[in-house]
Amino acid sequence: MFRLDNPKNNYKNVVHAFFLSLAITIAEPSTILPLMVHHFSDSVIIVGIFASLLRGGAIMIQLYAAFHAQAYKRVLPYLGKVFFFRWMSWFSIGLSIYFIGDSNKPLTLFLIGLGLFFFSFTAGFGAIYFKELQAKLFSKKYRGKTMANRQVAGSIASIISGGVSGYVLNHYDAPLNYAYLFMVSSAFMIIGFVTFVTIEEPEKENVSIKEKHFKKFIKNATITLKKDKRLQQQILAIFLSFSYFLSIPFVILNANNTFTLTGWMLGGFITVQMLGSIIGSTFLWRKIHDYEKMLSLSFLFMIAAFIIALFATNIYTYALIFFLFGIALDGFNISGMNLVIEIAPEEKRPVYTALQTNISSLGLFFPVLGGIILKYVGSYMVIYFLSIALLLWGFYISKQLKELK
Repeated sequence: MFRLDNPKNNYKNVVHAFFLSLAITIAEPSTILPLMVHHFSDSVIIVGIFASLLRGGAIMIQLYAAFHAQAYKRVLPYLGKVFFFRWMSWFSIGLSIYFIGDSNKPLTLFLIGLGLFFFSFTAGFGAIYFKELQAKLFSKKYRGKTMANRQVAGSIASIISGGVSGYVLNHYDAPLNYAYLFMVSSAFMIIGFVTFVTIEEPEKENVSIKEKHFKKFIKNATITLKKDKRLQQQILAIFLSFSYFLSIPFVILNANNTFTLTGWMLGGFITVQMLGSIIGSTFLWRKIHDYEKMLSLSFLFMIAAFIIALFATNIYTYALIFFLFGIALDGFNISGMNLVIEIAPEEKRPVYTALQTNISSLGLFFPVLGGIILKYVGSYMVIYFLSIALLLWGFYISKQLKELK
């Protein structure tokens, strides 16, 4: 018999987060990914595009995924297929770098981008199924705790990954070091995926009757969006939360221009960011069940990080920046997921999730805009100021969400 808030499901939820973070931290868009892409291309615009590819591919498919998922009583079998394709995409990146590498940089870069795109694209299905599972498995209060536990576990794994990455980057030459990181991390990714698909999932009682055509589904989803003012404002706030992406991939490049970055320093920044995540989730986010408040606080931490970035000149100030990034990013992730679950009717949960994620995730393409501005204006200060302005707007919108409940 299914048990809500089952500790076993919580354990598997946390194990999944640990091993997934252990794997994907090597392509963290604020640290290693920009430097890896920069090895194959000198263009900051390309760096921005690849930072978007890691997550941006997901937005293209989520409404289609919701179109089907609204009629599913169980989503775990479909999530298993998503996991397989994500793993294949990730492992292929390491193979491309290992076998082609510097011998044909444009081709290697293309294959890295293709792998990142499909890794992100298949996540579009996964995000719908994952949120559906979190809503079915855990109550509101317990869900906040298990998500905080996931963040802590993921952060601990990322600290370990940061240390391993620092060692590999320091002891092997590029681009082989990047190839080793991707291929080894693929093994850890499998452990997390296999653990998660063994979760006990109940049948969903209230399901929607799927429309005959996707076009009809889009029409109905549009009507839903127009009717729900709270959903509209929530989407805007979360879209603006992604404005940190305008600058975050380029912070590490600015640091590299300020002082010489070593592999150990890079691993250290990852570790500091994950320490921020652990401290934020352990002492702050897991104690807050008011997700509107959590979203507002996350905006403030991110704004503080970019204000410091305006004046950063040494390793210590950059360490503080990444520490604040860690706190803020976890707050954004936890609040964004729980806010949409809270306001969505059970039978329309996949639709609400897809609408929020699909529209707000357009912000994942902010790195492209940041790269263009940086190329033609040539000033990191400009993109930092622009990020701060948009984050302040998002903070203002987040403070108004309570009134729309």
